[in-house]
Amino acid sequence: MTAEAAGPDSSKAASSHSKTWLLVAFATVYVVWGSTYLAIRIAVEHWPPLWLAAVRFAIAGCGLYAVLRLRGAPAPGWRAWLAATVVGGLMLGGGNGTVCWAEQWVPSGETALILSAGPLWTVVLPWIFRRAKAPRPLVALGVVVGLAGVAVLIGGGAPGAGAGAGGRALLFGRLSLLGASLSWVIGSLIQHRLPLPKAAALATAMEMVVAAPLLALASLVHGDLARFQLAAITPGAWAALAYLVVFGSLAGFGSYTYVLVHAGPTRASTGAFVNPLIAVILGAAVAGEAMGARTGIAAAMIIAAVAGVILGTARR
Repeated sequence: MTAEAAGPDSSKAASSHSKTWLLVAFATVYVVWGSTYLAIRIAVEHWPPLWLAAVRFAIAGCGLYAVLRLRGAPAPGWRAWLAATVVGGLMLGGGNGTVCWAEQWVPSGETALILSAGPLWTVVLPWIFRRAKAPRPLVALGVVVGLAGVAVLIGGGAPGAGAGAGGRALLFGRLSLLGASLSWVIGSLIQHRLPLPKAAALATAMEMVVAAPLLALASLVHGDLARFQLAAITPGAWAALAYLVVFGSLAGFGSYTYVLVHAGPTRASTGAFVNPLIAVILGAAVAGEAMGARTGIAAAMIIAAVAGVILGTARR
């Protein structure tokens, strides 16, 4: 009788505990990730961008994996490592690595706004590949408005950029962020279909571990290491790296993976209309990034469209 009575209470306690962790994970994805764009912007002023990403994920991934294994996590098999290579390569290599590279020219607030269009791909890609029904008219309208907002943002110039090399680099950086967003979304969509560990923390650690050497190789090919000087890294750049390791990778990416596993890709993408607001505010307040009328109009179009698409898809 005692065991029977304790059963429902135990189940309720576990359910409450999981809901609490899910709320914490959502809050971390919403708030912390919005601040990482500024940290990347500060770091890439002194760190070679792809090498920055490689070092970041090597420290965070290897550290987390070692702790989990010491605490008794089972050793993943080769199929799990292969799945982690695919997902980590897409989300962290193609996604975050490209963001680090692009933020050499693109302001952090603009970066967050362009990437916030990710949920639009979440709707469009499954429909294109016949994995989902065609989006409802209102959702389709949201996709069109959101992509139009991205076009407004990408097509505009920047003060002092002109039409020369600086203007071309800015435009190419903005366009590359569309590829980064697409790479991230593909990784998010296929993650639950691959044989990754059920424990979100272990899957996160593995994805960072395999992404680090991929980014290091890309950094080597790109020529980052040839011009890298450790003595040139300022205390502020070291602090930015530390922030990205602890809050961006361990707390942020870990929370995103937790939400992805326990709430699904649609709800995980809701951070897309909170992150850019925080990124734009921090970019303006800390880095002095200008926000003109064009950026404001594009931001309103993208955020409203993404919110409508996510809420419309969730209802369906």
